[in-house]
Amino acid sequence: MPKPAATVLIVGSGPTGLTLAIDLARRDIGVRIIDKSPQFPRSSRAKGPNPRSLEVLEDLGVIDQVLAAGSAPLPMRKYRAGRVIADTDPYTAARPTPDAPFERPWLIAQWRLEEILRARLAEYGVRVELGAELVGLAQDDDTVTASLTGGREIAARYVVGCDGGHSAVRKLLGVPFEGSTDEEQAMVCGDVEVTGPDRGVWHQWFDEDGGVMLCPIPGTRTGWWFQASPETDAAGRPAPPSLDGFRRLFAKHARLPGELLTRATLLSSYRVNERLADRYRVGRVFLAGDAAHVHSIAGGLGMNTGIQDAYNLGWKLARTATGQAPPALLDTYEEERLPIAARTLDITAERLRATLEAIKEPGGGLDSAITPQTYGLGDGYHWSSLAPEGSTARLRAGDRAPDAPCADAATGAPRRLFEAFAGPHFTLLGFGTGTGPALREAAAAHAGELRAYAVDAGGAEGLTDDGGRARSAYGIGPDEDVLVLIRPDNHVGLIAPAGDHRAVAAYLKGAALERA
Repeated sequence: MPKPAATVLIVGSGPTGLTLAIDLARRDIGVRIIDKSPQFPRSSRAKGPNPRSLEVLEDLGVIDQVLAAGSAPLPMRKYRAGRVIADTDPYTAARPTPDAPFERPWLIAQWRLEEILRARLAEYGVRVELGAELVGLAQDDDTVTASLTGGREIAARYVVGCDGGHSAVRKLLGVPFEGSTDEEQAMVCGDVEVTGPDRGVWHQWFDEDGGVMLCPIPGTRTGWWFQASPETDAAGRPAPPSLDGFRRLFAKHARLPGELLTRATLLSSYRVNERLADRYRVGRVFLAGDAAHVHSIAGGLGMNTGIQDAYNLGWKLARTATGQAPPALLDTYEEERLPIAARTLDITAERLRATLEAIKEPGGGLDSAITPQTYGLGDGYHWSSLAPEGSTARLRAGDRAPDAPCADAATGAPRRLFEAFAGPHFTLLGFGTGTGPALREAAAAHAGELRAYAVDAGGAEGLTDDGGRARSAYGIGPDEDVLVLIRPDNHVGLIAPAGDHRAVAAYLKGAALERA
C-alpha cells in the first residue's frame, strides 16, 4: 500500500464530517475531507443545532457566526380547515441557566451552517475535495487505502465514513444496517419561495387527510422550508415532489392561492427510516452520523447526533494517532456513541407517535415532538470504560460537564468554565485549597495536553467561583476539596480526592481503560 498522505481521511462533507475535520485540524492532525458531489449541496432537511450542538459549535469557534446567520425558533401557528386554531411557543418559558447557556435550538439552513464550518476549516488550511467518489477500501495493520472513481487512491492511517444513510463506506465494510422503513409515513420536502404568509411564525396546516408545514428560512427574504404529506396516485402511491404538486398541496391545506408559491428547489421525498449499524468500527475505519444511524426526524436529532458523534471521536483519534493514548481508546467511540444512537431511535420513534396523535386534533402540532430529551444536554456515558467510579452530589464520571460563571482570579475579568474548557485539551478543576499540590503536579507533568485551574484557591491560573455557582453545578459542598478532570469533549472524565494527582496521570495514560 502507498504511504499515508494524511492521518485521517473523512468521507462526506456534511455537518458531521466538517465537525470532525475541524476538531482534528485544530489538533494539528493531518486531515483530508472528500465528497462525491461535484458542488456543495444546499441541503436543508435539518433545521439547526440543538443546545448541546451549540455548545460544540462554541468550542469549535463558530458560535457567533451561527447565531448571527440563524434565528431563535419561531412560534408555531396551527390551523384547521384553513383557520387559525392556536399559536404556541414551546420555548416561551425557556431561559439560559448558569450551567447551560443555550436553552433552545437554533434555526439555520443546513447549507448555511456548512458554509460556516467550511470557512472555519479553511482557516486551518483544509478544504473539501469535491467530485471524489469512494469505490473501494483496503486496509492493513498501518494504513487504509481509499480507491476513488477515475483510479485515484488516497492512503491514510484512519478513514471515517460521514457519508450519510446510503454510506459507501458502510457498504464497503459490509456492516449490517438493520432496521425498517415505514412506507406509509411519507413526506415531500423542498425549499420554496412564497409571498404572503407571516414570516414571524412557523405555519402548520393540518387536516384529517394531510397537511402542509411552512417555516421561514433565516437569512432569506422569501425563502421557506416546505414539508407536506404527499399527493397520491390512483393506486395510492405517494407522488414525487414537484412545483405544481406543492402548489396544489398549498392551496388544499392552507386555503391560499397556489400561485403564491413561485419556486421550489431541493425537492425530496422522505420516509421514516429507523436503522442502526451493528458496529461503528472495522479496523482503522469508523462510521459517524447518518452512516451509522438513521431515524425519524421528530425532535430534530439527526444532524445533532452526527455532530456529537464527531465531537466524541475527534479527540480520541488525535490522541491515538500521536501516541498519547493506547489504541484501545478508539474502541470507546462505539462503546459510548452506539448506545446513544439506540436511545435516539427510541426517543424519535416515541416523539413521532406523539406528534401523529396530536395532529389528529385541532391545535395539535410539531411542538409535541419537543422534550428536554431532544436538547442533548442529558446525554452521558456512565457505562463507559472511560468513566471510572467517582461522583459528587450532582455528577458522575461520564456526565456532560456543566458551565458556570466565574472570574479570573488574577484580573477579576468574567470567565465562564466553558471558556476555560475551549480548545483541544483536558481541563483539571481543583475545588478548594487542598487541591493546589495536585494541580501543580498535573500541570507540570502534562503541559500541552492539560490546563489546570484552582477554583477559589487563588494563583495565576485560578478562577473565582461566582456566588458558588460552579460548586453548585458540580455538586461540591463549600468545604469539600475535589479534583474534576474534564475530557476534551467536555464530559467529566474523573472525579478524585483533592490530592490524587496519580489518578489524573493514570487517566491521561489510558489506565481507565485497563480498569474496565
